[in-house]
Amino acid sequence: MHPNPAFEWTDADEILEFVSSQPFAHIFTASDEELFAVHAPVLVRNDRIWFHVSKRNRIADYVAGGRVLVSVAGREAYHSANWYASDDQVPTWHYEAVEIEGPARVLTQDELVELLDALSDVMERRHSPERPWTRAKMEPAKFEAMTRAIVGFEIEPDAIRGTRKFGQHKADEQFAASVEGQRRAGREDIVSAMLEAKGGK
Repeated sequence: MHPNPAFEWTDADEILEFVSSQPFAHIFTASDEELFAVHAPVLVRNDRIWFHVSKRNRIADYVAGGRVLVSVAGREAYHSANWYASDDQVPTWHYEAVEIEGPARVLTQDELVELLDALSDVMERRHSPERPWTRAKMEPAKFEAMTRAIVGFEIEPDAIRGTRKFGQHKADEQFAASVEGQRRAGREDIVSAMLEAKGGK
């Protein structure tokens, strides 16, 4: 996370809500000899993080019983130094990101099915609400065979960190020029993020 306290994001409830809205994560762990990463959708469940991977994935045997780091990124954009109100500035990057860290355990088979049903429900309501998919559309034997090929995990967070870096520490003149630069670049999403970070100004 960025070391400047101006960008620190500490509200755990907000961060978990952000993860729910941006659920595709980078997930990391390690053994004594190797580092491992996997990319997977996550589900926030009772303030814990649930996810699943293929049993054939090289990370699968190293998650349970160890510490796991989940990283989720949101809005981001390049910022040209030309967009400031004065010279002697440097280019930068606007972004928001969170890290969630904690021990992991293997989900039971019933919990794994619960994860799959809940994750599908959330994503289908978000992306295909007119004809949501459910596992009722599958043959039960086929669903069971597919679940045997995956393993689910739960992370119990003991550290939640966030950064929102959108130029909110800049003086008003510089900030206004920065907003206009992003607007000319067609990045209204970043303009919104900058205004939110500045306190709605």
